[in-house]
Amino acid sequence: MQAAERRWRFKGPEMEGAVARWYAKVRRSGSQIEEYRRQAIELTKDLPKGADVLEVAPGPGYLAIEMARLGRFRLTGLDISHTFVQIASDNAREAGVSVDFQQGDVAVMPFAAESFDLVICQAAFKNFVQPGSALHEMHRVLRVGGTAVIQDMSSEATHADIEKEVRGMELGWLSTFTTKATLEMLKRRAYTPATFERLVAASPFGTGAIQAEGISLVVHLEK
Repeated sequence: MQAAERRWRFKGPEMEGAVARWYAKVRRSGSQIEEYRRQAIELTKDLPKGADVLEVAPGPGYLAIEMARLGRFRLTGLDISHTFVQIASDNAREAGVSVDFQQGDVAVMPFAAESFDLVICQAAFKNFVQPGSALHEMHRVLRVGGTAVIQDMSSEATHADIEKEVRGMELGWLSTFTTKATLEMLKRRAYTPATFERLVAASPFGTGAIQAEGISLVVHLEK
């Protein structure tokens, strides 16, 4: 097991209680759900039927639920927030799909080695205080030939990039204001492509494909 490094970050409010419920609300607009559906198809297009998929830090569970709607895979979600696990479980139940949402820490996952064919992490990696351990655990739980996809914010995102991203969410004026302010704050935690490349190089993956575009940083890692 990799040494337990820790990454300093500003200690903001945890995603529990009212904060988690607010986030769940602002992330469920029609345009965002459509984007989750598109991503669900894109991310799983090369997986065989019956593949095991893990989403790390799924939050309200919208992406995992859309992947489950495809009816071809076994879905698991792992989130450190008790509130998010409850919200995601309720959302899956209402959607009529099966997703095993569990509470746990990405740095010490409660899964056996080689349990999954695909690991996904969206909009959360920048918040991990032990990023090296998170990558180590993603590698450990992946099967040989499996893929990890990390989609997060780039620290190189501009104010214009953030404006465009939030505009596409189709939120009300208050949620638009608070979401933009939140993203400006979170950008301080985010990685540059070069910084993430060094993090991957020090992990069991060793190398990966890293791309930054607009607000996003997208990382593909193979085991």
